Amino acid sequence: MLDQLEVFRHLLEGSPMLLFAYSVSTGQVLYVNDTYERMFPPGKLATVNDDLLWLLSCLPPEDQQYALSCLSDLAKGELHDDLLLRMQRQPNAPIQWLCLRARRSVASDGQVLLCGSVQDVTVDHEYTRNADKFMAKKNTTLEILSHDLAGPFNMLQQLASFFQERTQSLQDPQLEKMVNVMQDTCRDSVNLIREFVDSEFAESANVQLKRARVDLAANLRQVMETYQRSEHLVAKRFSFRSTPEEVYVELDNNKFLQVINNLLSNAIKFTQEGGHIALTVELEQHHVLVTVTDDGIGIPEKLQPVLFEKFTKARRPGLRGEKTTGLGMSIIQSLVRLHNGTISFESKENQGTTFHIRLPL
Repeated sequence: MLDQLEVFRHLLEGSPMLLFAYSVSTGQVLYVNDTYERMFPPGKLATVNDDLLWLLSCLPPEDQQYALSCLSDLAKGELHDDLLLRMQRQPNAPIQWLCLRARRSVASDGQVLLCGSVQDVTVDHEYTRNADKFMAKKNTTLEILSHDLAGPFNMLQQLASFFQERTQSLQDPQLEKMVNVMQDTCRDSVNLIREFVDSEFAESANVQLKRARVDLAANLRQVMETYQRSEHLVAKRFSFRSTPEEVYVELDNNKFLQVINNLLSNAIKFTQEGGHIALTVELEQHHVLVTVTDDGIGIPEKLQPVLFEKFTKARRPGLRGEKTTGLGMSIIQSLVRLHNGTISFESKENQGTTFHIRLPL
């Protein structure tokens, strides 16, 4: 009859997941299964404690302090989330993504332990990253198309109104009916385009966030590159700046990019042709600051206090007649708050608007 220790040995050894027990009290690895040697060659089980500094050095410099800080919080029992870390054992080697799960416990002799697992999630992470990339591109393209397609429909609606005025004296019922059909078709088409784009965003606030540590600057740069390639379609200029070039933040990438897309969409609505829209990322002491700035018509002072309310009285059609539900800014604020962030703005009529989003690092 197998004893329990032998059963556990068969379960642990040969597992695709690295399992470990680390003593915070002594700074020593008490146990690690043989997956360690397969996951981190040329590391050896016998030298695992000597390898700790080497393993830390394999993390990119911006990840090293993050990892140490998170492990310190884990040791205090203050952190319960999975840790997603990058590792590169050689300068030109591909990035390896690791998911570390650990919990704090106290042994019978009083030692504080961290027990958990490390899993190579490189394939899953790259799959998710590519999915996020194409999702962001899809949302950005839809926003651009919605503004591009709405313009001709609005122009046709204005022409139909002009024809209606000029043909009233003819008192031709069939002609009047045709003009009314033109107006209704144009109006319904514009509304359908906006409803199609807005429907997915309206559901965002009701979905639980899926956080991951991402390079926010790289993701926002990619979004703005799509807008920049489409400047001729929306007749606006777009610019992007990030200081520094890489800014890592824990957030739900899809949801936050929806927030930025919506702010950019609003900027397009209320900025005249030839106007400028800028997106910037700046690193502060404890936060990352994201700003969306336009030189459009601004927000009237009387509407500013109610801008973030649901079905706000501040809703108004865009310069090209774009429809609005009055829910967009409320959803944006909800999603920013779910990220433990804040959003504020400053605006002057005929001078433009700037939105400030601060997210904790």
